[in-house]
Amino acid sequence: MNSFHSSPKAVYIHIPFCTNKCHYCDFNSYVLKGQPVMEYLDALESEMERTVKQFPPNGIETIFVGGGTPTVLLPEQMERFLRLVRTYFFHGDERDKQIEFTMEANPGTTDADKLSVMKAGGVNRISFGVQSFNAALLAEIGRIHNVEDVYRSIENARTAGFTNLSIDLMFGLPKQTTEIMQQTLDAALQLDLQHYSIYGLKVEENTLFHTLFQKNQLALPDEDDEVQMYEMIMHQLQEVGFTQYEISNFAKPGFESRHNSMYWRNQSYYGLGAGAHGYMLRQRHVNVKAIQPYIDAARIGLPKQEEHEVSTEEAMEDFMMVGLRMLQGVTNEDFNAQFGVSLESVFGEILTKLTGNKLLTAFDGGYRLSPHGILLGNEVFAEFVGIFT
Repeated sequence: MNSFHSSPKAVYIHIPFCTNKCHYCDFNSYVLKGQPVMEYLDALESEMERTVKQFPPNGIETIFVGGGTPTVLLPEQMERFLRLVRTYFFHGDERDKQIEFTMEANPGTTDADKLSVMKAGGVNRISFGVQSFNAALLAEIGRIHNVEDVYRSIENARTAGFTNLSIDLMFGLPKQTTEIMQQTLDAALQLDLQHYSIYGLKVEENTLFHTLFQKNQLALPDEDDEVQMYEMIMHQLQEVGFTQYEISNFAKPGFESRHNSMYWRNQSYYGLGAGAHGYMLRQRHVNVKAIQPYIDAARIGLPKQEEHEVSTEEAMEDFMMVGLRMLQGVTNEDFNAQFGVSLESVFGEILTKLTGNKLLTAFDGGYRLSPHGILLGNEVFAEFVGIFT
């Protein structure tokens, strides 16, 4: 069935509260102190109820709770939140055991009580925002956890019975050297987790780092060092049995993020909560961002700030830009299933150019990034932007 006209199999829910704002963060997040958390959960319930009435779910496969830091919710708030998720998106039968239910967490915000509530509430995968195992670097980027918090959080999660754990790391950070990155990588791999997400820093607008960057006060590594870090990361993870299944993501076999793969395959998904993005029935929407306006909007209807219909051309561009992030690449079979035409009939000229430049590799039935193309992914994706305008 054409994925544009089927119910989403994936749910994204946004919890916008944080203990503090990190220097590189441009996500829709707000410091927790003084925030109306219970009112926010009431608003989420209203949005969930209205959404499933209008777009009934039919076999949810993945749920992802992001933020902010969802684990800043107190155990009783967490319990209420997870009860809502189960009420509106679980099936109430054996299929619930197959749902991949991920929650983002900050080290230091997951004690035994909270983890047992999460486990009982159906969460079965945790993604910890670690970023680095270097104490000075953590302070430099505005993280408030320390390295001990990381070890304690992982140990607590394992004790609570979680067997699918991921951490986020970053490279290309201010004052980060390849040696510091190597030490972080060694420490991370010693944890023997199922999944690692490792991102290069992007200096985003409306962040402290952007302000410093504009004043020439951000001591970023040079491009060669950044490439060296990335190549080192890819090589070492591969060496110890991880598959790089997406530009920034590495998993033991069978532990790839099923939820994020929905995005990369350009599938539809529910987006709930302040500032959340959703994509279904060829409509993309973004919700009202600020907390109180979101709460007010959810009292009277769906709290959408804007919505637009995705044209076939835009959807085709999206398919290529997100699909080529996956190292397995894009296939004619998937493209044809969504659009009824071949990749070459739409993008033939660009595909010929990128394979000629050795940035893409053609394989039987599709295209994927070449080893050289992995290092220049953004250049490849840019080729598919706005080609119909």
